[in-house]
Amino acid sequence: MDSKIMKFTKGLLCALAFVPVVAFANEGGPHLDAAPDVSKDQLALQHGAKIFVNYCLNCHSASYMRYNRLKDIGLTEEQIKDNLMFASDKVGELMQVATRRDDAKKWFGAAPPDLTVIERSRGADWLYTYLRSFYRDDTRPTGWNNVVFANVGMPHVLWQLQGENRLHVEKKGEEEHKSLVLDKPGLQKPAEYDKTVADLVGFLKFMGEPAAESRKSIGVFVLIAFAILTVLSYLLKKNYWKDIH
Repeated sequence: MDSKIMKFTKGLLCALAFVPVVAFANEGGPHLDAAPDVSKDQLALQHGAKIFVNYCLNCHSASYMRYNRLKDIGLTEEQIKDNLMFASDKVGELMQVATRRDDAKKWFGAAPPDLTVIERSRGADWLYTYLRSFYRDDTRPTGWNNVVFANVGMPHVLWQLQGENRLHVEKKGEEEHKSLVLDKPGLQKPAEYDKTVADLVGFLKFMGEPAAESRKSIGVFVLIAFAILTVLSYLLKKNYWKDIH
């Protein structure tokens, strides 16, 4: 028994010793802007779905998401068929892409990841900052680079909307401060593009858990029910033991 306790204690100390190292490694990452919360704005989520289908679904799949789940953000089956389905015939089908994984790996150096749960993996703030941090880099095969994800293999698919940024590096002593400067304006003004990205990230968050809002609503009623049952249980207990106390 003592040897088991000693092994458990050593393992726990090793795990605790590793925690500060992980925290320190994350401190030097890029600054992330807070993503606006559009989870309760159906129009924003519908716009995000449109952007996703037109710009992302060409290379990235969402293979755990079905088109008919878009009815949860206020779209009808006819609207889904007429406006958002370009590679499938039935609304019950998964959001797949025709691009072969091997071909995509040759073109971009790495196969584009599935985006169904990318928001749950990366986080909304990371995605919001990443999609606004591309800049022109002629040294890269795609002609693009990213401040948040250095040497990324993905090209800037939204560049026509945002325009073209260039990287400005300012040295302060031994530190380098990187910022982006809009070199060529796009179809949207910066504030409009930020809203487009926010809507897209909101839709990616929705895809990660389409039933999130329903779950939260049900959770409130469950907590209220538990509170009522707690009060009734206390009154029952008090009435049951009144003759003894």
